[in-house]
Amino acid sequence: MVQATPLLLVLFLALGAQGLAVKKCSLTGRWVNDLGSKMNISPVNKNGGFTGSYHTAVTATSNEIKESPLQGSMQRSPNQKGQPTFGFTVNWSFSDSITVFTGQCFVDDNGEEVLKTMWLLRSHEENIKNDWKATRVGFNVFTRPQPPE
Repeated sequence: MVQATPLLLVLFLALGAQGLAVKKCSLTGRWVNDLGSKMNISPVNKNGGFTGSYHTAVTATSNEIKESPLQGSMQRSPNQKGQPTFGFTVNWSFSDSITVFTGQCFVDDNGEEVLKTMWLLRSHEENIKNDWKATRVGFNVFTRPQPPE
C-alpha cells in the first residue's frame, strides 16, 4: 500500500486540478445592465481595443433614444487572471452628452460573467456658471442576457 500512495496522490492531484481551472471573463458579446440598457461589444483586438454599440434604457432628455457607438480598451496584462479591467466611452447619438465607463469583468461564485462598472456622464453646458451640474456619476452591473423562455 505504501508504494501505491504516491501513484494515488499524483492521480488525485491531476484529476483535482481540472476542477480548479479558473473560468475567464470575456467582454465580447451581448450584455444587459440593471436598468435594462443593452450593449454589444465586438471581439477585443490584440492591443486590447474594442468597439461596439450601446442602447440605453434611460435618459434625462426628451429626445428619442437611439443606439450609440462605444469605443474602449481592455487591460491585457497577464496579471489580470482572466478577470480584466477595462474602460469605454459612449458618444450618445441622440444628445450632446458623452459617458465614460470603467470597470472589471468578473466570474461570480455561480460561474456567471458580470461587469461591475462606474460611469461619468458629461452634459454640455452653455456657460461655465452651470458647470457644477454638468457631470453625473453612477454605477451599473451588466450580465449576459437570459434567453427567452
